[in-house]
Amino acid sequence: MIQQLVNAIQKTQAPIVVGLDPKLSMIPERIKVKNFKEYGENAEGAANALFDFNKEIVDGVYDLIPAVKPQIAMYEQFGIPGLIAFQKTVDYCHGKGLLVIGDIKRGDIGSTSESYALGHLGSVQVGNTRCTGFNEDFATVNPYLGSDGVKPFIDVCNAEDKGIFVLVKTSNPSSGEFQDRIIENGIPLYEEVARKVEEWGLTSMDGAYSNVGCVVGATYPEMGAALRKVMPHAYILVPGYGAQGGTGKDLVGFFNEDGLGAIVNSSRGIIAAWQKEEYSQYGENNIGEAARKAVIDMKNDISNALNR
Repeated sequence: MIQQLVNAIQKTQAPIVVGLDPKLSMIPERIKVKNFKEYGENAEGAANALFDFNKEIVDGVYDLIPAVKPQIAMYEQFGIPGLIAFQKTVDYCHGKGLLVIGDIKRGDIGSTSESYALGHLGSVQVGNTRCTGFNEDFATVNPYLGSDGVKPFIDVCNAEDKGIFVLVKTSNPSSGEFQDRIIENGIPLYEEVARKVEEWGLTSMDGAYSNVGCVVGATYPEMGAALRKVMPHAYILVPGYGAQGGTGKDLVGFFNEDGLGAIVNSSRGIIAAWQKEEYSQYGENNIGEAARKAVIDMKNDISNALNR
């Protein structure tokens, strides 16, 4: 699966993933009014508003980017209607030719971890029928429970040609409370996790890279450059660009010399671009166009930083 992502990045010349993390506050009134009128001011109305919003964003950017990353929590808060909107979003993005990274951050042990993996990346046997769950192409995984929490995901990746991104060094300010803790031989915990990612990845290679990638925040560029060397076969999913402070120049160390090896996420900076002053000319009736311009600006920023 990682080779499909590499091919899509090379085709679009955009190592960019758009985070579909909508909040009701980001959604224009016209979309909310339409759905509240049809479904009510309830979870169903809110969930359908999320999906309609996503469609307009995706329609505006799908030909510029290789992938999207819906964050499942934004949908789960609305219960079953929200999960239906999540599924519809995954299906709609696939219909537009996009790869989908399910930002689910799951991690458990044994059959529970296996069930998460099957539900999001794989399929299950029901009588004589093989049924898929959410059917994302990649999922984010929390490694805190160790190898027996990650291995079921890798098994599904190998069986179904899917991929994962394991949390190594996250972009949030308090990540260092645990991730930066020094363990044996003066090594921080995040580096030990990175070494395990490289080890796990060798069991699921797909070309030059592994289906086992990692997450390293753009807000820690020095760590990103160091971890790039620790995990030569891992694709790095880089959150923290834009709204969290990361810029193109912060990203150089995450990439290999060929311009591959990393894909950068932007969520609010793109899907809520219509609310930002620099894109205010588009207005609430042209949110897809605002998102498109934000993607183009991001692509240029990263290209200039990589001298491409």
